[in-house]
Amino acid sequence: MIRSGWGRLRASWKDTVDDERGDVPGWVLVTLMTAGLVIAVWALAGPALADLFNQAITRVSGF
Repeated sequence: MIRSGWGRLRASWKDTVDDERGDVPGWVLVTLMTAGLVIAVWALAGPALADLFNQAITRVSGF
């Protein structure tokens, strides 16, 4: 039986959707890289953001 282009695409899509294993190592890598980026940004921008927050609270409290 010869499948048309749409039939092959639909079969390929069904195989992809039905695959329940997923890409666990890929998701672990993405999660670890995201956590690393958050820690790096926090380390670099944390003091500046804390200072900015304190200045805003001081201005609001001054009224």
